Amino acid sequence: MNWISNVVRPKIRSFLRRDTPENLWIKCPDSGQLVFHKDVEANLFVIPGSNYHMRMAAGARLKSMFDDGVFEDIPLPEVPVDPLKFRDEKRYVDRLKDARAKTGAQDAVKVGFGEVEGLKLTVGVQDFDFMGGSLGMAAGEAVIKGLETAVERDTAFVMFAASGGARMQEGMFSLMQMPRTTVAVQRLRAARKPYIVVHTNPTTGGVTASYAMLGDIHIAEPGALIGFAGPRVIEQTIREKLPEGFQRSEYLRDHGMVDMVVHRHEIRATVARLCRLLTKARPATAAAA
Repeated sequence: MNWISNVVRPKIRSFLRRDTPENLWIKCPDSGQLVFHKDVEANLFVIPGSNYHMRMAAGARLKSMFDDGVFEDIPLPEVPVDPLKFRDEKRYVDRLKDARAKTGAQDAVKVGFGEVEGLKLTVGVQDFDFMGGSLGMAAGEAVIKGLETAVERDTAFVMFAASGGARMQEGMFSLMQMPRTTVAVQRLRAARKPYIVVHTNPTTGGVTASYAMLGDIHIAEPGALIGFAGPRVIEQTIREKLPEGFQRSEYLRDHGMVDMVVHRHEIRATVARLCRLLTKARPATAAAA
Protein backbone atom coordinates (compact mmCIF):
# COMPACT_ATOMS: atom_id res chain seq x y z
CA MET A 1 0.00 0.00 0.00
CA ASN A 2 2.85 2.36 0.85
CA TRP A 3 4.52 1.62 -2.48
CA ILE A 4 1.29 2.45 -4.34
CA SER A 5 0.75 5.66 -2.35
CA ASN A 6 4.32 6.88 -2.32
CA VAL A 7 5.56 5.85 -5.77
CA VAL A 8 2.81 4.92 -8.21
CA ARG A 9 0.36 7.73 -7.53
CA PRO A 10 2.95 10.54 -7.67
CA LYS A 11 4.27 9.15 -10.96
CA ILE A 12 0.77 9.06 -12.42
CA ARG A 13 0.10 12.64 -11.25
CA SER A 14 3.38 13.90 -12.71
CA PHE A 15 2.57 12.15 -15.99
CA LEU A 16 -0.91 13.67 -16.21
CA ARG A 17 -0.02 17.12 -14.86
CA ARG A 18 0.39 19.87 -17.46
CA ASP A 19 2.82 22.71 -17.05
CA THR A 20 0.85 25.95 -17.14
CA PRO A 21 2.34 29.45 -17.09
CA GLU A 22 1.99 31.32 -13.79
CA ASN A 23 0.59 34.43 -15.49
CA LEU A 24 -2.08 32.62 -17.51
CA TRP A 25 -4.84 34.45 -15.60
CA ILE A 26 -5.01 37.97 -14.21
CA LYS A 27 -7.13 38.92 -11.20
CA CYS A 28 -8.76 42.34 -11.50
CA PRO A 29 -7.78 44.46 -8.45
CA ASP A 30 -11.13 46.26 -8.64
CA SER A 31 -13.74 43.54 -9.20
CA GLY A 32 -11.74 40.42 -8.35
CA GLN A 33 -12.71 38.68 -11.59
CA LEU A 34 -10.21 36.37 -13.31
CA VAL A 35 -9.43 37.27 -16.89
CA PHE A 36 -7.34 35.40 -19.45
CA HIS A 37 -3.96 37.15 -19.77
CA LYS A 38 -3.99 37.17 -23.57
CA ASP A 39 -7.40 38.87 -23.58
CA VAL A 40 -6.13 41.61 -21.25
CA GLU A 41 -2.97 42.06 -23.31
CA ALA A 42 -4.98 42.37 -26.52
CA ASN A 43 -7.15 44.97 -24.79
CA LEU A 44 -4.10 47.15 -23.93
CA PHE A 45 -4.11 45.79 -20.35
CA VAL A 46 -7.58 47.11 -19.59
CA ILE A 47 -9.85 44.59 -17.82
CA PRO A 48 -12.80 44.12 -20.22
CA GLY A 49 -15.54 43.80 -17.60
CA SER A 50 -14.60 46.39 -14.97
CA ASN A 51 -12.67 48.74 -17.30
CA TYR A 52 -9.83 48.77 -14.74
CA HIS A 53 -6.57 50.09 -16.24
CA MET A 54 -3.70 47.77 -15.33
CA ARG A 55 -0.09 48.94 -15.36
CA MET A 56 1.58 48.73 -18.75
CA ALA A 57 5.25 48.04 -19.46
CA ALA A 58 7.25 50.72 -21.24
CA GLY A 59 7.88 48.66 -24.38
CA ALA A 60 4.22 47.69 -24.75
CA ARG A 61 3.17 51.31 -24.21
CA LEU A 62 5.47 52.58 -26.94
CA LYS A 63 4.29 49.93 -29.39
CA SER A 64 0.68 50.86 -28.69
CA MET A 65 1.39 54.52 -29.40
CA PHE A 66 3.34 54.45 -32.67
CA ASP A 67 1.99 53.54 -36.10
CA ASP A 68 2.25 49.78 -36.67
CA GLY A 69 4.16 49.54 -33.38
CA VAL A 70 7.34 50.71 -35.13
CA PHE A 71 9.61 53.25 -33.44
CA GLU A 72 13.25 54.20 -33.01
CA ASP A 73 14.60 53.32 -29.58
CA ILE A 74 16.53 56.44 -28.51
CA PRO A 75 19.92 55.59 -26.90
CA LEU A 76 20.12 56.93 -23.36
CA PRO A 77 23.17 58.35 -21.53
CA GLU A 78 25.06 56.14 -19.09
CA VAL A 79 25.30 57.20 -15.45
CA PRO A 80 27.24 55.99 -12.39
CA VAL A 81 25.60 52.81 -11.12
CA ASP A 82 25.86 53.23 -7.34
CA PRO A 83 27.46 56.57 -6.40
CA LEU A 84 26.64 56.27 -2.68
CA LYS A 85 27.43 52.54 -2.29
CA PHE A 86 23.98 52.26 -0.74
CA ARG A 87 22.82 49.21 1.17
CA ASP A 88 19.69 48.48 3.19
CA GLU A 89 18.37 44.91 3.34
CA LYS A 90 20.10 44.38 -0.01
CA ARG A 91 22.80 46.19 -1.90
CA TYR A 92 21.51 48.76 -4.38
CA VAL A 93 23.47 47.15 -7.23
CA ASP A 94 21.68 43.87 -6.48
CA ARG A 95 18.30 45.59 -6.56
CA LEU A 96 19.19 47.06 -9.95
CA LYS A 97 20.18 43.63 -11.27
CA ASP A 98 16.88 42.15 -10.08
CA ALA A 99 14.86 44.98 -11.65
CA ARG A 100 16.74 44.68 -14.95
CA ALA A 101 16.23 40.91 -15.03
CA LYS A 102 12.52 41.33 -14.26
CA THR A 103 11.75 44.06 -16.81
CA GLY A 104 14.46 43.62 -19.43
CA ALA A 105 15.10 47.38 -19.27
CA GLN A 106 18.16 49.27 -18.08
CA ASP A 107 16.14 51.68 -15.96
CA ALA A 108 12.69 53.12 -15.34
CA VAL A 109 12.35 55.40 -18.40
CA LYS A 110 12.39 54.46 -22.07
CA VAL A 111 12.26 56.95 -24.99
CA GLY A 112 11.04 56.30 -28.52
CA PHE A 113 10.74 58.34 -31.72
CA GLY A 114 8.37 57.59 -34.57
CA GLU A 115 5.05 58.51 -36.15
CA VAL A 116 1.64 58.70 -34.49
CA GLU A 117 -1.10 58.91 -37.11
CA GLY A 118 1.49 60.20 -39.57
CA LEU A 119 2.79 62.89 -37.21
CA LYS A 120 6.40 62.62 -36.01
CA LEU A 121 6.53 62.44 -32.23
CA THR A 122 8.96 61.80 -29.37
CA VAL A 123 7.52 59.76 -26.49
CA GLY A 124 8.93 58.96 -23.07
CA VAL A 125 7.46 56.21 -20.87
CA GLN A 126 8.07 55.54 -17.20
CA ASP A 127 7.82 51.89 -16.16
CA PHE A 128 6.45 51.36 -12.64
CA ASP A 129 7.64 47.75 -12.66
CA PHE A 130 11.24 48.99 -12.52
CA MET A 131 11.69 49.83 -8.83
CA GLY A 132 8.37 51.62 -8.68
CA GLY A 133 9.27 53.91 -11.56
CA SER A 134 11.49 55.79 -9.13
CA LEU A 135 13.33 58.87 -10.36
CA GLY A 136 17.08 58.35 -10.19
CA MET A 137 19.99 59.63 -12.24
CA ALA A 138 19.37 57.25 -15.14
CA ALA A 139 15.65 58.06 -15.28
CA GLY A 140 16.36 61.79 -15.04
CA GLU A 141 18.90 61.60 -17.88
CA ALA A 142 16.37 59.64 -19.96
CA VAL A 143 13.67 62.29 -19.50
CA ILE A 144 16.15 65.04 -20.36
CA LYS A 145 17.31 63.09 -23.42
CA GLY A 146 13.71 62.73 -24.55
CA LEU A 147 13.09 66.46 -24.22
CA GLU A 148 16.34 67.28 -26.04
CA THR A 149 15.47 64.81 -28.82
CA ALA A 150 12.12 66.55 -29.28
CA VAL A 151 13.91 69.89 -29.66
CA GLU A 152 16.53 68.48 -32.05
CA ARG A 153 14.00 66.67 -34.23
CA ASP A 154 11.42 69.44 -34.13
CA THR A 155 8.61 67.41 -32.55
CA ALA A 156 6.28 67.56 -29.59
CA PHE A 157 7.18 65.51 -26.51
CA VAL A 158 4.73 63.20 -24.75
CA MET A 159 5.61 61.83 -21.31
CA PHE A 160 3.78 58.89 -19.75
CA ALA A 161 4.41 59.31 -16.02
CA ALA A 162 4.19 56.45 -13.52
CA SER A 163 6.22 56.70 -10.35
CA GLY A 164 6.32 56.35 -6.60
CA GLY A 165 8.75 59.26 -6.33
CA ALA A 166 12.50 59.81 -6.00
CA ARG A 167 14.88 56.85 -5.68
CA MET A 168 16.07 56.88 -2.07
CA GLN A 169 19.16 54.77 -2.82
CA GLU A 170 20.65 57.70 -4.74
CA GLY A 171 19.94 60.38 -2.14
CA MET A 172 20.57 63.96 -3.28
CA PHE A 173 21.59 62.75 -6.76
CA SER A 174 17.99 61.62 -7.20
CA LEU A 175 16.54 64.88 -5.87
CA MET A 176 18.70 66.89 -8.27
CA GLN A 177 16.81 65.33 -11.19
CA MET A 178 13.77 67.42 -10.28
CA PRO A 179 15.32 70.83 -11.16
CA ARG A 180 17.34 69.31 -14.04
CA THR A 181 14.23 67.93 -15.77
CA THR A 182 12.43 71.21 -15.08
CA VAL A 183 15.17 73.13 -16.91
CA ALA A 184 14.89 70.68 -19.85
CA VAL A 185 11.13 71.31 -20.02
CA GLN A 186 11.81 75.04 -20.18
CA ARG A 187 14.17 74.46 -23.12
CA LEU A 188 11.42 72.60 -24.95
CA ARG A 189 9.05 75.45 -24.20
CA ALA A 190 11.60 77.99 -25.47
CA ALA A 191 11.69 76.01 -28.72
CA ARG A 192 7.88 76.41 -28.86
CA LYS A 193 7.21 72.69 -28.97
CA PRO A 194 4.21 71.13 -27.18
CA TYR A 195 4.72 69.11 -24.03
CA ILE A 196 1.92 66.70 -23.12
CA VAL A 197 1.91 64.65 -19.92
CA VAL A 198 -0.16 61.49 -19.53
CA HIS A 199 -0.63 60.54 -15.87
CA THR A 200 -0.96 56.82 -15.27
CA ASN A 201 -1.52 54.92 -12.04
CA PRO A 202 0.26 55.97 -9.86
CA THR A 203 2.01 59.31 -10.44
CA THR A 204 3.32 60.53 -7.09
CA GLY A 205 6.26 62.02 -5.20
CA GLY A 206 9.08 64.01 -6.77
CA VAL A 207 7.91 63.21 -10.30
CA THR A 208 4.64 65.03 -9.60
CA ALA A 209 6.66 67.88 -8.08
CA SER A 210 8.67 68.34 -11.28
CA TYR A 211 8.19 67.39 -14.95
CA ALA A 212 4.87 65.55 -14.50
CA MET A 213 3.06 68.79 -13.65
CA LEU A 214 4.73 71.09 -16.19
CA GLY A 215 2.90 69.99 -19.32
CA ASP A 216 1.01 72.27 -21.66
CA ILE A 217 -1.81 69.72 -21.41
CA HIS A 218 -2.32 67.10 -18.71
CA ILE A 219 -4.14 63.89 -19.57
CA ALA A 220 -4.96 61.20 -17.01
CA GLU A 221 -6.03 57.59 -17.38
CA PRO A 222 -9.25 56.64 -15.54
CA GLY A 223 -8.83 55.95 -11.84
CA ALA A 224 -5.15 56.92 -11.70
CA LEU A 225 -3.72 58.03 -8.35
CA ILE A 226 -2.04 61.42 -8.82
CA GLY A 227 -0.46 63.52 -6.09
CA PHE A 228 2.65 64.25 -4.05
CA ALA A 229 1.98 62.43 -0.77
CA GLY A 230 -0.43 59.50 -0.60
CA PRO A 231 -3.97 59.78 0.82
CA ARG A 232 -3.12 57.81 3.96
CA VAL A 233 -0.20 60.12 4.79
CA ILE A 234 -2.38 63.19 4.25
CA GLU A 235 -5.16 61.81 6.46
CA GLN A 236 -2.68 61.06 9.25
CA THR A 237 -1.20 64.56 8.94
CA ILE A 238 -4.38 66.65 8.88
CA ARG A 239 -6.41 64.13 10.97
CA GLU A 240 -9.44 64.49 8.74
CA LYS A 241 -11.29 62.16 6.42
CA LEU A 242 -10.55 62.93 2.77
CA PRO A 243 -13.34 63.32 0.18
CA GLU A 244 -14.41 60.32 -1.86
CA GLY A 245 -12.12 59.76 -4.83
CA PHE A 246 -9.54 62.26 -3.54
CA GLN A 247 -6.36 62.34 -5.72
CA ARG A 248 -7.98 60.18 -8.41
CA SER A 249 -8.12 61.30 -12.05
CA GLU A 250 -11.80 62.18 -12.11
CA TYR A 251 -11.63 64.20 -8.88
CA LEU A 252 -8.57 66.13 -10.10
CA ARG A 253 -10.21 66.84 -13.46
CA ASP A 254 -13.27 68.26 -11.71
CA HIS A 255 -11.01 70.47 -9.56
CA GLY A 256 -8.76 71.71 -12.37
CA MET A 257 -5.53 69.79 -11.73
CA VAL A 258 -5.70 67.75 -14.96
CA ASP A 259 -7.32 68.78 -18.23
CA MET A 260 -9.00 65.55 -19.28
CA VAL A 261 -9.47 61.91 -18.36
CA VAL A 262 -9.05 59.69 -21.41
CA HIS A 263 -9.56 55.95 -21.78
CA ARG A 264 -6.38 54.10 -22.80
CA HIS A 265 -7.96 53.08 -26.11
CA GLU A 266 -8.41 56.76 -27.00
CA ILE A 267 -5.07 58.16 -25.81
CA ARG A 268 -3.23 57.63 -29.10
CA ALA A 269 -5.86 59.45 -31.15
CA THR A 270 -6.24 62.17 -28.51
CA VAL A 271 -2.50 62.85 -28.35
CA ALA A 272 -2.24 63.01 -32.15
CA ARG A 273 -5.19 65.40 -32.34
CA LEU A 274 -3.76 67.67 -29.64
CA CYS A 275 -0.31 67.73 -31.23
CA ARG A 276 -1.80 68.69 -34.59
CA LEU A 277 -3.82 71.42 -32.93
CA LEU A 278 -0.85 72.83 -31.00
CA THR A 279 1.56 72.66 -33.95
CA LYS A 280 -1.04 73.72 -36.54
CA ALA A 281 -0.26 70.61 -38.58
CA ARG A 282 -2.70 69.33 -41.16
CA PRO A 283 -4.99 66.43 -40.22
CA ALA A 284 -3.83 62.98 -41.29
CA THR A 285 -6.54 62.70 -43.96
CA ALA A 286 -5.63 66.04 -45.50
CA ALA A 287 -1.92 65.19 -45.45
CA ALA A 288 -2.59 61.88 -47.19
CA ALA A 289 -4.70 63.59 -49.85
